[in-house]
Amino acid sequence: MTEPEHVRATYNDVHNIIKASADRISEQFKPDLLIAIGGGGFFPARVLRTFLKDPSTKRNIPIQAIGLSLYESLPGTSAEKIGNEVIRTQWLGPGAGKALLGRKVLIVDEVDDSRKTLQYALSELQKDVHLELQELPESDHEANRTEFAIFVVHNKDKPKLGVLPPNLLYFAGVEVADVWLDYPWEAIDIEEHDRLAAEDKLKQAA
Repeated sequence: MTEPEHVRATYNDVHNIIKASADRISEQFKPDLLIAIGGGGFFPARVLRTFLKDPSTKRNIPIQAIGLSLYESLPGTSAEKIGNEVIRTQWLGPGAGKALLGRKVLIVDEVDDSRKTLQYALSELQKDVHLELQELPESDHEANRTEFAIFVVHNKDKPKLGVLPPNLLYFAGVEVADVWLDYPWEAIDIEEHDRLAAEDKLKQAA
């Protein structure tokens, strides 16, 4: 089996992609809550919060975290499940759905590969909200309607196995080919990672 092409993203690369995406997100959605999908969504969510901060109020957008695994080998996970089934490793606390009512929630991850993880995150969060809405009078449903959107740093241009609603606001920082993306927070030797990333950029520019 041929080794897929590796593309190394540096911290600066990711930072600048998020910076370039923030205005578009602010103009079209204006989230008041970020939900980071761990572990790849943690760093992008934190950087994005910096660029989405309202300069007039100086208020930070709160960040919540959920843990989902598709490719990791976890205790009790069979080989058949790895890459095929999304495993929930961490979720929002008690009353999660109630905390989402009436909010504009932006789900953040580093990459949209198969889209399975994003589909799972969105559908499960929507279920939490739906359960909470059932506890309210129907007349209060519209006022407590939750809006969701998604932001990923990289979207791979490939057929997707997961499906998102066609009317969902979806923001991708950069569209990339179906390559293996190496992120800096996965690197053991960050100097070597950055050196190889710089070499890759020189080759692409040649």
